[in-house]
Amino acid sequence: MAKYLAQIVVMGVQVVGRAFARALQQEYAASQAAARARGRSGQQSAAVSSISGMSLQEAQQILNVSTLSPEEIQKNYEHLFKVNEKSVGGSFYLQSKVVRAKERLDEELNIQKQEQNQQSKQNPET
Repeated sequence: MAKYLAQIVVMGVQVVGRAFARALQQEYAASQAAARARGRSGQQSAAVSSISGMSLQEAQQILNVSTLSPEEIQKNYEHLFKVNEKSVGGSFYLQSKVVRAKERLDEELNIQKQEQNQQSKQNPET
């Protein structure tokens, strides 16, 4: 009886292990395909996301911006930063998320500016 139970457990672990490995391979392949689709700017953006620990979409959601407009980002940042100040009963955690979101969006704006500069250097208008 114990022998059969042990065999069932081992087979179950093998099945789950194979399924996990297959899911991991599929996720890796999808991630690589998405990175190739994004191109060079995607690689820079992905690097910034991994460094800051926050994706571009998450940062946009936190600051409630749909486009990368410096004025809108600054306006929403200042409002959310003041609302979440510890002295007015706000949350330090939320305030730090707001700061990180602004930093992430600022980095994305810098990447876009660099790309525009490179494109203008490559395609000089005469």
